[in-house]
Amino acid sequence: MDDLRQLYQETILDHGRRPRNFGAMDDATHQADGYNPLCGDKVHLYLKVNDGVVEELKFEGQGCAISTSSASLMTEALKGRSVQEARDLFARVHAMLTGKQLDDMAGKLGKLAVFEGVKKYPLRVKCATLAWHTLENALAGGGEVAKTE
Repeated sequence: MDDLRQLYQETILDHGRRPRNFGAMDDATHQADGYNPLCGDKVHLYLKVNDGVVEELKFEGQGCAISTSSASLMTEALKGRSVQEARDLFARVHAMLTGKQLDDMAGKLGKLAVFEGVKKYPLRVKCATLAWHTLENALAGGGEVAKTE
């Protein structure tokens, strides 16, 4: 039971209850949908990219606390970063969630490090990575729905 309490740290609960950057964006330059068929989480991601920099991100959707908080924290972490920095951060977050990161990597992820405990729950990793996979699709311009399968 202690592991589950640690999983839902206050940051995850806060962003799950009161997600930041939640809502539609009329002037998005990139958009994508994501779906986790195992639990039904859905996300629609909007990005405004100008000169290779992610100026703004928003999302809509429904999902569990981990899925929603991951999307919320992702939008905060990526504002003002270059597209390449966004992709690099996704790679680091994915490595952390799948247990493939270097020992000191979690310390370099800021608030995103709260998801480190998720790797103990493989089905929840899919919840935590849904918004990130959707980001990849949005940046690539593909019309396919991002899935966690």
